[in-house]
Formats: sequence, structure tokens, C-alpha cells
Amino acid sequence: MTPMPTDTPLPAILDRLDRLTDWEKRPRGGMRVGLDPMRDLLARLGAPHARLRVVHVGGTKGKGSVCALIEAGLMRAGLRVGRYASPHVESVTERVCLQGRPVEEARLAHALARALDAHEAARRDDTAGRDATWFDVLTAAALAIFGEAGLDWAVIEVGLGGRLDSTNAVESEVAVVTNVALEHTEILGGTRAAIAAEKVGILKPGAVLVTTLPADDEAGAVAAARAAALGCPVLRPVVPAGASIEEENAALAGLVLDHLGGTGSRGRDGAPLRAGLLDAEARAGACLPGRLERRRISTAAGVVPVVLDGAHVPFNLAAVLRDLGRAPDLAGPCLALVALAGDKDAAGFLAVLARHGASVVATEMPERRGHPAATLRALAAAEGMEAEAVADPGAALTRAADLAARRGGWLLVTGSLHLVGALRAATGAVARA
Repeated sequence: MTPMPTDTPLPAILDRLDRLTDWEKRPRGGMRVGLDPMRDLLARLGAPHARLRVVHVGGTKGKGSVCALIEAGLMRAGLRVGRYASPHVESVTERVCLQGRPVEEARLAHALARALDAHEAARRDDTAGRDATWFDVLTAAALAIFGEAGLDWAVIEVGLGGRLDSTNAVESEVAVVTNVALEHTEILGGTRAAIAAEKVGILKPGAVLVTTLPADDEAGAVAAARAAALGCPVLRPVVPAGASIEEENAALAGLVLDHLGGTGSRGRDGAPLRAGLLDAEARAGACLPGRLERRRISTAAGVVPVVLDGAHVPFNLAAVLRDLGRAPDLAGPCLALVALAGDKDAAGFLAVLARHGASVVATEMPERRGHPAATLRALAAAEGMEAEAVADPGAALTRAADLAARRGGWLLVTGSLHLVGALRAATGAVARA
């Protein structure tokens, strides 16, 4: 394929990218795993990742928010920071951030074109890069942008798992594993111990592991053993019982900043990095779309409070509902609009909603592998919940909002960030206090 001009618009570049295998849209049972294609692409791009100081963040849930908090603390210290995240909610540019802002379309298009050209060259040369996936190429483009941006730090979120994830081509000084629950079992394994082994695979010799996992936990024991084998220290934040999701994430991010400061990393003012950089303003600036995001929607029966959250595993949904249960303006009944990928524990997820007395409108995600809405409705009904199935997500949002308004309740859109992204524009922002 002839390389595109460097000023080709991003939509045209994305059309070219979308011809590659995208495991975010396909059943993952046959997923190719391995780092050789990624390493080949990076070598052809001049090894941009070798110029980066990296904090690498994995885990089942919270990793995106922890990345954003670390980014916010580093920026508060006056440092130049890049953050790589997945998936995006509304625009692919959200995945590559410089100084807390999504990268410009032209800059991302240029980097993607170079990474796609590297892929084409690997195909001609019949080297490992010929097998690069959609996520490999996007990750390579992000690292190319970071390598050229003169960053002080790059904060990199794992895509899936850790050990064989595309992002694990980087060498990090800090590896964070937020938590471990059963997810992607067809790829990562059927136990928390097996999944922990994959997630802690981002830990490299000379780095430090920061995690909430206790050493005597099934998953924590695996993480601790990996750290011991590599001679890496393990740091665990002090998290009070009953801490909110936000508080737990901030404790992890703060511990990372304290560690960096304790090992000589300083801000622009010469002061060591520290957890105190995460003041109220920094934490507010680190809020991500689709993570406990408060919105609103107007219906004929009145305005309905909406919460958008991409929780997709039962333990995280339970934490989300626990935290929302403390909000005085969400005292009415919960109406949950739910879509779930096909590899998620739908029965367990809906059981959590049942314990909180929610009603359900089940829907689906266009062009995504997922549980049929009718299946989700049946599982919800089996839990004793009032449930409906509306396959089209737009129509499902209208129906769910109408039901919530007539009951004097509130709406939770959950189960997938892809669902959140599809519906976010149909809701309105809420002014911050």
C-alpha cells in the first residue's frame, strides 16, 4: 500500500486502521497474544519508548482513573506528562493525552500513518510486525507521539491483562496493579491467581510494585511472589475500611507520587514529588468521562439524574452502587440501563443490581460482541427484578429515562464504556458545585 500523505485527515487514517484486526469488537477466544509484532513496529519507528520514563498501570478496575490521578499530580508539579488510555468514550483522541488534553487529530493522524506504514513494511519484509493488530498500531503511534514530545513522564494504562498486552513493550519504573477480579477468563485464566499472574507481568526488574492486593490474598500472593522473584519492592497504600472508589484510587496514585519523590524525582520547583500534589483541584481535573460521571436527561415527566459508569464486573458495580448510595440526590429508585460484552459475568452483574433493588432496561451495543438484550432481561427477571429488553440503545435510553422520571428515580447507564460512549451525547452536563 502506498503511504498516505502526512496531512491526511484522521477519519481517512482510521479507515485504514480499521482494516486491521480489532479485538475490542470481536470474540477474544482466538485472540493473538504476544509482543513480537509490537516490538517490530517500535523498532521500525526508532524505538520511541526507550526515551520515556514510565508508570505502567494495570488491574481489573480503576486503572484509567488511577492513571488520570497520577497524571494530574505530575502536572501539578509542573512536569510534562503523556497518558495512554483505553477504551475511549467518544473520540479515539481521548486515548492519547498530552498535558491532560486529548491529542490533536492532525498529530494523531500523522503518528498513525507512520505506524501503519511500519506495519506495511513488516508485511513486505515478512517480519513479526506483519501480524500487528489495531491496538498494536494505535499503541505504537501513541508511544511515537510521547517519544517526540519531550515528556518528563508517560503514564500508560494496560489494555487487557498485562504480560502479553501491547503496552508491555515499555520498561516502567513503577508498575501498579489496582485490583484483580474474574474477567476475560478465556484469555487470562479462570482464577484470580491466574489473572493476577498476567496482570503482574508488567512488573520488570528494577521497578517497584504498587498495589492494593494484600500478600495473603489469592491474587496478592501471586503478585508478591513475582515481585520477590524479581527483587522488586511492594508498596501498599493504607486504605480505610469503607473507602470510596475515589478515595482508594487517590491512595494508590498518591503512593506512586510519594515513591517517586522518595527516589529523587522532583517537580519544576525542585521539590520532591508527593501525594499532597493531589489536592482538590487536581483530583477534580482528573475526573474521566464514564466513571461515576453525573449527567442529566430531560423527559416529558421531568429531569432525571443520570450516572454514567463503565463498570462491567460485579465487584466494581457493587462499589459503584455503594458510593452512589451515599448521594442524597439519588435517594429514589434506581433504573439501570445495561449492556454487557459477551465475555462478562452477566448473571453476577445483574445479581448485584437485584441486591440494590434496581429495575433494568437491557440493551445491546451496535457492532460490539455482547449478550443479547433478551438474554439480559431473562437473567434479570430470574433475579426477581422488573426488566425490559430494548435492543436499540437510543430507544432504550428514552424508555429507561421515561420509567425513571415517572417513578421519581434516577438512571444508571452501566455495563460497558462503549455503551456509555454511544449515549453520553444524549445526556446533559451537570454544573459543578
